[in-house]
Amino acid sequence: MKFLIPLLMIAAIIIAFYEQSQEDSNPYIMIVAFVVFMFGMMRLSSKTPSKNQSEEDEEL
Repeated sequence: MKFLIPLLMIAAIIIAFYEQSQEDSNPYIMIVAFVVFMFGMMRLSSKTPSKNQSEEDEEL
């Protein structure tokens, strides 16, 4: 599961760039690729701790 999200994100980027290079690109494919990429970014960034987290813990 760890490697699935980055692979999906890379695939979405490749598909989006390929679709953008086409003369008559399908906007729905671009939208789906963008949504998959943003979903992956949200999942990856949720694991990153906040830089202010230690300051909030000390105040409590």
